[in-house]
Amino acid sequence: MLGYILFDVDIIDQDKADKYRQMVPASLKPYGGRFIARGGKVEELEGGWSPHRFGIIEFPSVEQARAWYGSAEYAPAKALRQEAMHAKLLIVEGV
Repeated sequence: MLGYILFDVDIIDQDKADKYRQMVPASLKPYGGRFIARGGKVEELEGGWSPHRFGIIEFPSVEQARAWYGSAEYAPAKALRQEAMHAKLLIVEGV
């Protein structure tokens, strides 16, 4: 069953955010992760939800998504993200 990480970030340091975006793709590869949405246009349909910068990363499983999030490969990028952005992240099980 596929796993997804959904995120909504608000950038507070653009230079660090740019560096973060360059670091992430290589950290995803060992876990089979790939972006399926990343910072594109968002159109609100209902409920008053207005993400700042929204994205979805797909993984082969929820376990792989969780493993990536806690991995040594992602750790330096995660630390940089926590300095550069306010973030909301979810792991979601696919169908």
